[in-house]
Amino acid sequence: MIEIDTNNPAEAIDITSRVQAALREEGIEDGIAFIFTLHTTTGLAVNEADPSLISDILNLLERLVPKRGQYLHDRDEGNAHAHLRAMLTGNSVTVPLSEGRLKLGTWQRILFFEFDGPRRGRRIYIKTIPSIVNKK
Repeated sequence: MIEIDTNNPAEAIDITSRVQAALREEGIEDGIAFIFTLHTTTGLAVNEADPSLISDILNLLERLVPKRGQYLHDRDEGNAHAHLRAMLTGNSVTVPLSEGRLKLGTWQRILFFEFDGPRRGRRIYIKTIPSIVNKK
């Protein structure tokens, strides 16, 4: 499990190095890593962590799901937009492990999205499943 504090109402945080560090502690060399956010107003994705692309993603989500959209849930909590944006990004990613490292492409990073911040102690659960195939 890793925890993240966020600083803005909406933001993306590159958590790749934190996930890799948590995986080192597990000691699994080959298999898959399942990364899951434990919150309904956050999301996860694998993509490039370029700041301009992250701005583009957040701007797209704002256009698709504006903060003030006359949502029914806003009568109670006022954060329907955050739940809807989380639905679009998804709550988990699965990444292969090879030789103890995340098997990501050159520019691929694991991005955590906050849609209802700022918040403290956002939790991300990591589960590893070792490969049962023996290497030769």
